[in-house]
Amino acid sequence: MAKLVATIEPTGQCCPSVLGAPLDAEEAAELADGFMALADPVRLRVLSILAAAPDGEVCVCEFVGPLGKSQPTISHHVKILSEAGLVTGDRRGKWVWYSLNRERLAELQTALQPSGGMANRTFTSATSKGARHDNR
Repeated sequence: MAKLVATIEPTGQCCPSVLGAPLDAEEAAELADGFMALADPVRLRVLSILAAAPDGEVCVCEFVGPLGKSQPTISHHVKILSEAGLVTGDRRGKWVWYSLNRERLAELQTALQPSGGMANRTFTSATSKGARHDNR
């Protein structure tokens, strides 16, 4: 079975790079909402299923089998993705069909790209909670 790869192209920059300059509170909150929604294995799997969908959309009922989760659990996760702007839903009778919001994904991806004077700075990755980053 061939593996499909989704390409996400930035269309504009809504959010500045977190590596480019200090963020203001509103920018940080907007980015955090998107990244928090991505910080769950089930939600990442939902996004990967949507990205691989031949028609670009998947009925919410079709997540139950591949994810091994109940319909209410899936609905909870898809709601979080929707509230973060990462997926969009289209109600068709009893079911909702979801698709990726590729623009929002591209915004989050762009926010992690180095820009300006921060491009050459190095960061030491944290190996445990509470570890500090070294910005030399």
